Amino acid sequence: MYRMKSLEQLEFEDFYLPFGGKLRSDNRWVKLSKLISWDEIEVLYSDSFSKQMGAPAKPLRMALGALIIKERCGFTDEETVEQIRENPYLQYFIGLSEYTDDYPFDSSMMVHFRKRFNRDMLNRINELIIDNDRKEDDPQVSNLDADNDVCEDAEDNEGKLILDATCAPSDIRYPTDLSLLNDAREKLEIIIDILHDPFKGKDKKPRTYRERARKDYLMTAKKRKKTYKEIRKSKGKQLRYISRDLRYIEDIVSRSSLELLSKRQHKDLLVIHELYRQQKEMYDRRENRIDARIVSISQPHVRPIVRGKASSPTEFGAKISLSLVDGYARLEELSWDNYNESLTLIDHLERYRERYGCYPESLQVDSIYRTRNNRSFCKNKGIRISGPPLGRPRKEEQLNKNLKQEKQDLRERVVIEGKIGEGKRRYGLSRIMAKLQETSEAVICINILVMNLERKLRLLLSQILLRLFKRYQWVSLAV
Repeated sequence: MYRMKSLEQLEFEDFYLPFGGKLRSDNRWVKLSKLISWDEIEVLYSDSFSKQMGAPAKPLRMALGALIIKERCGFTDEETVEQIRENPYLQYFIGLSEYTDDYPFDSSMMVHFRKRFNRDMLNRINELIIDNDRKEDDPQVSNLDADNDVCEDAEDNEGKLILDATCAPSDIRYPTDLSLLNDAREKLEIIIDILHDPFKGKDKKPRTYRERARKDYLMTAKKRKKTYKEIRKSKGKQLRYISRDLRYIEDIVSRSSLELLSKRQHKDLLVIHELYRQQKEMYDRRENRIDARIVSISQPHVRPIVRGKASSPTEFGAKISLSLVDGYARLEELSWDNYNESLTLIDHLERYRERYGCYPESLQVDSIYRTRNNRSFCKNKGIRISGPPLGRPRKEEQLNKNLKQEKQDLRERVVIEGKIGEGKRRYGLSRIMAKLQETSEAVICINILVMNLERKLRLLLSQILLRLFKRYQWVSLAV
C-alpha cells in the first residue's frame, strides 16, 4: 500500500537542527533536491502500489533519494544508511523535516527500493528531468505537438544525435567451464546432504566421491599452463560427478521433498540442470559456444558480451546503448544477450522524433551503425550520417570537404565516449554490484540518471559564475 503525501519542496531554512544553526543554501544536496520534480515522480511511483492492501511504503523521496546518494557517492547499502544518519544535508535530501540520530530505515530496504523502480519507471523519471531542463531553456517546448507530421523535408530536421553501445559488467568471477562445473558439483553435494538428512540411520547415504572430485579439479586448476587435452579430461570427470549427483538427487526426491531446500538452493538446482545440459552438449560436440550460455550460477541472467577491446575482449554483463543529446544521456537499449547495434538504429531515430517532434539534423555514430539499410533510411529522412560515403573517392575538392566533415564528426562523437567513461570511472557502470536481474537494471538506469543530474548541477554552477563575472565587470566599468 502507498499513501500519497504532499511533496512540497521543504525550504532549507525550515529544516530543524537540534544543535542550532541552519543549512547552507549553496550546499550541493540542497541544490540537487531543487532540480528534481518530486511531485511528478510521486504520481508514477504511487501507481505501482495497491491503494488499500499492505503496510504503508516508504515515501518516494526517501526511496529514490537514498538510491541517488548510493550511486552518486559509491557507497554500499550499509554505508549509505550510516551516511544518511550522520549527515543533516542527506536527511534533508531524502525528505526528512528535522535532523534525527536514528536510522531512517534498515539497510536491507535498499534492495526493496531497487525492486520498486523498474527500468521503464526510471527511464520516465530521466525523461522528466531532461524535459524540465528543456522547458526552462525554451518555454515553447511544452506547446509542441508531437503528433504533427514533421520532418518530411531536410529543412525540418533539428539537433544532433550521438549513439554508442557499451557493456556494464556484473560483479562475477571470471568464468571458466572447469570452475563452473566445480562450483555446481559442490552445491549439489550440499543439496544431497540436506535432502538425505531425514533418512539418517535408515538408508545409506549415497557416495559422492567429493574428496576425489576435489583432487581431480585442483590437479588441473593449479597448473599455470594447461593443455587442451588436460582441460577436456578434467571437464569430463566433473561432468560425470555432476551426472551421478543429479541422479542421486532425483532418487532422493522421489522419497522426500524439495521443500527441505531453501529458495536459493532450489533456484541453484534448476540452474545447475541447465548448466550441465549446456556443458555436456559442448563437450560432446567439441565446441566452445552455445546460445544463452550460463556463466554464473548465482546470476544466471548474465551473458558473455564479446566487445573486442584490447584490455577485455569479452565482458560479462548487460549490453546497453546510450544516446546523447545536448549533453544529456538516455538509455535506449538494455539487453543481457549480445545484439547488433545497427539493427536498433531506426528505432532510436523514431524515438528521437517522438521526443522532439522531428528527426535529428545529423547522426554521429561509429562504423557498425553505417549499414546500407541505415544509410538509406537516413537519406530518405534527410539525416546526415557521420563517416565517409560509399563508393569511389570523389574529386580532390570534394574529398577535402568530406575529410573536414569527418574530423568534425569525430570531435563531436568523442563526447559520448567521455560520457561512458564518466559512468564507468566516476560512478558504478564499471561493475554492477547488484545480484538480481531487475535490481541490476535499476542500478544501470540510476547511474545514467545521476550523470544527468550532475550535468544540471554543473550548468547551474556555470550560470552562477557567469552572473558574478558580469557583476564584477559592471562594477569595474562603474569605477
